[in-house]
Amino acid sequence: MSVETSRHGHVLVVRMARPEKRNALNPAITAGIDAAMNQLEDDPGLWCGILTGDDTIFSAGADLATGPGEPTPRGGIVGLIQRQRTKPLIAAVEGLALGGGLELVLCCDMVVASRSAQFGLPEVKRGLMPDFGGAFRIGRYLPANIARELLLTGRNLCAERAERLGFVNTVVENGAALSAALALAGSICDNAPLAVREALAIFNTEASGDESASWQRSHAAHHRLLQTEDVKEGIGAFFERRQPKWTGS
Repeated sequence: MSVETSRHGHVLVVRMARPEKRNALNPAITAGIDAAMNQLEDDPGLWCGILTGDDTIFSAGADLATGPGEPTPRGGIVGLIQRQRTKPLIAAVEGLALGGGLELVLCCDMVVASRSAQFGLPEVKRGLMPDFGGAFRIGRYLPANIARELLLTGRNLCAERAERLGFVNTVVENGAALSAALALAGSICDNAPLAVREALAIFNTEASGDESASWQRSHAAHHRLLQTEDVKEGIGAFFERRQPKWTGS
């Protein structure tokens, strides 16, 4: 299975398990995340969720060969990106969280990262832009100039710098992200679950607002880029393992 789940008391751990493809987001991962998030939302005995990868990588982003598959009715892109959640969700990140992988992290309420964690939006290196919400969400979590740095250079942000900037809650030793996330989830679950959900709903509504116009602009920009020669060159160069030759057309 591309996504595995396990229960730890009131906590559901959702693990992307496609290590041979660096947990690239394909239709199977979309279906698995969607099913797991539906379970988290619908089961009254589950109060908190954790999204993670394996011990070496969170996710390298969308699978450029297959894409992530169709959006799901309740979760949208990758079964999570456009989901209306009521229960807290923690990202436990080891290794790379790039492109769509980082955009999944942006859907979570808190982030625990190991020292090996790296966060990035490399889409411009392929002639693309972040089209899972990252282009407009990243500025909510990072200072404006740092957000622009990730968007425009495609360079990665290390865990320690991400913590200093307030994006990561806790940095832990390599291999310890999940255990630390479980401890954080336990602290949440020590509290009244309905009170937690009400507080989270108020905060997230204020922080995110209505994203309808942002999604329209993002989809339109992504569609324009898909018509360019540069996107063909960028994706071709990725698969051929060479530097792209941009023409600006």
